[in-house]
Order: sequence, then C-alpha cells, then structure tokens
Amino acid sequence: MNKHIQPSDTAARPEAIDIGDFVYGATGARIRRLTMPDGSHWFPAVDVLKQLGYTTPTKTLTDHVPVGHREILETVTGRHALSIPAGREWRRDLQLIDLRGLILLVNGCTKPSCLPFKQWVSEVIVTIQSTGSYTFPRAEVQPSAPVATAAPVAYAMPPQVADAIVRLEERNIRLDEQFAAVQRETLETRRETLIAHQATARAMERIADRLDALLTDHPAAPPRTTADTLLADWKSRMSVTEDVWAVAVTIAPALAADGELRQSLESIATRTGLTEHRVNECLRFMRKHACIHALGSTVDGVPVYGLSPARPL
Repeated sequence: MNKHIQPSDTAARPEAIDIGDFVYGATGARIRRLTMPDGSHWFPAVDVLKQLGYTTPTKTLTDHVPVGHREILETVTGRHALSIPAGREWRRDLQLIDLRGLILLVNGCTKPSCLPFKQWVSEVIVTIQSTGSYTFPRAEVQPSAPVATAAPVAYAMPPQVADAIVRLEERNIRLDEQFAAVQRETLETRRETLIAHQATARAMERIADRLDALLTDHPAAPPRTTADTLLADWKSRMSVTEDVWAVAVTIAPALAADGELRQSLESIATRTGLTEHRVNECLRFMRKHACIHALGSTVDGVPVYGLSPARPL
C-alpha cells in the first residue's frame, strides 16, 4: 500500500528507526504513505484516523493537528513537481498529515494499543530533559563476518514499541487465518452452488430433448373440422343447387361437432322448408359425391349418416 516518491540521492540516507516499523508501532497497522524527495513522510489522514478509532475526522484534525502539519495531496506533490499517484483512492483533494501530525494524533488517542508508543515518547522526553539528548540503543547482533568500517549503523527498536509490534503482528496473523478460512468456506459454497446449477441445466436439457423427441414421434393433430370447412369442402366436390345447399347448411354443424348425423327427414324438412322427399333426394346426391355415407339407422328408424372416409378433410 505504501508509495514512495524518492530520488537516488536520498534513498540511501540512513534513518534512526525504520519509518514503516515506527508508524506500525504507533498506529498498529501498515498505512499508506508518501515519501517526498526531501525525505519528509506524509500519510492519508483517513487511514490514520480509521486505525486510531476517531469518529469525527474534520474535528479531530482541527483539534489535534496544526495547519502546518496537514495539507492536501495536490499541494504536497505540487511542491516537488510530482504527479498524483495512480489509483482511485489517491484523490487530488485527499487530506494528508506529516509525521509530526501523526504523532500528535497518536498522543490524543485513547486506544490501549497506542499506550506503549506513548510511554516510549514519554521516555524520550524525560531522557532529553535529564541528559540533554536521547540515543537509540545499538542492535545487539553479532555479525558472522567482519563488518566494514563504512557499513551503516543499525539501531534497536525501543522495547515497548517492539513488544507492541509483536502483539499486533500475532493478532494480524490470527485475523489472516480467520479470513483465509472464511474465503475457503465461501469458495466451497460457490463451488457447490455451481455444481447444483450445472446439474439443473443438464436436467433441463434432458427434458427439452425428451420433449423434442415426443413432438417428433407424435406429430401435431390435424386441424379441427368445423361447419365452415365442411361446407367449403362439399362445395368443391359437387355442383350445389339451392336445395342441396340448404340441406348441407342444416346438417354441417352436427357432423362437425359429433362426426355423425342423427336427424329425421321430417326434422330437416321443417328446418329447410323442403319436403321430406326433396330432403331425401338431396342427401342421396351428397352420398353420391362422397360428402356423407350411410351408417344405418336408429331403433326408431332415424337414418344415421357420417362423414365419408373416401375423401377426408
């Protein structure tokens, strides 16, 4: 997360304490920072305030950090003719604080994790008040080979800050393990869901294939016969006179609905206004042209006619 803007002439400049460990010991987290060519460090105020538990950012900055130790990102980078770092989180109006501003915010924090750092700062102030200076203890590391005289001097982290870093690192390791476990569980759930979706998709494909097969094996039924289709067919088979047409119009609905006609000659004659003899002649004419055929008669002597199978519609 850290971004460094640093020329080669300042990159090798030794520091009394590593700035990353210093900030981590103060805040308990690795926060973003910008290192300017002059060696000054700047930190996004939102990162520091979040880690220290402040809930009113604007008021907190006003109360704890003087104007000279806070600035916006565009102004800080503009002093060195540098561009804004890439990334949506690095906005031009992002509020930054320098190292002094960060220490002021830590000193005003009430979180227990900041106490070791505060105690160390107090120790530094007391030592300077008593002796006039403060010297970082040298690291107690025995090199395996002779060290050149020009080698840089190593300094030990103050015990209070080092202990706080160790505890925070252990906590972060536990959090990382918990996060990894949650990720594994989430991935397993997603995998099971994907398998279920694939099984459902395959089942739907099988159903669709079965339906296609059924439609192929059983073609669609022919269109339903209606009185109009019967009359149109009959008209194409025979020369229709007025009498024949009157009989055809009368018997077509019953034949279309039931497939057969069970009406007496008297009944058809009454409905058409023809004589029974003429009705019988018309029915004989329709049988001759394969429009209908005789199926016998009922017990009452009523003739029964059906559609002729010789020329189906």
